[in-house]
Amino acid sequence: MTSTLGYALLGLLAREPATGYDLARMLRRPVGYFWSAGHSQIYPELARLEGAGLVRHTVVEGAGPRATKRYRVTALGRRDVRAWLLATTAEVDEREVLLRVYLLFVLSPAEAVGVVEAIRGHHRSTLQHYRGIALDDSPQDWGPDLVERATLRWGIAFEEGRLAWCDDLLTTITGLVPPAARP
Repeated sequence: MTSTLGYALLGLLAREPATGYDLARMLRRPVGYFWSAGHSQIYPELARLEGAGLVRHTVVEGAGPRATKRYRVTALGRRDVRAWLLATTAEVDEREVLLRVYLLFVLSPAEAVGVVEAIRGHHRSTLQHYRGIALDDSPQDWGPDLVERATLRWGIAFEEGRLAWCDDLLTTITGLVPPAARP
């Protein structure tokens, strides 16, 4: 089973072949804004991915004392990351959601719509749950009721923002998908 870091590396390699150093740089920026990993995690993960046949390397001349390995994703690795993206569920945490969205380019636009709709469905359900919680609308003094209401309002605003983000992304993607190809 591939780790989340493994999927991140597979997705980055689906963009372009890269060395371990290149991957570490890409994991710092832009991926590092929502997901991170260090050199000490990357190289062992690349070895696991290669052992599973998900990536392959070629040796290229490097500036250092040792030859440099440039990795590329294999067809099996591309299928693995695609399957992971298509299996997006409500249980995925926010950092992983952003990683999955960052890697949507490996899917067709129609498949990407399905993934974003799954993410949107989770946020819509959570928002409905939050809105269904009945709290005193106007606590009269400092105490638990006031802060409970404040945290609930934050949760509602958070989910509304996530829904707007999903809607914007869906609008953009569906503009790229012919109507006959939409799910």
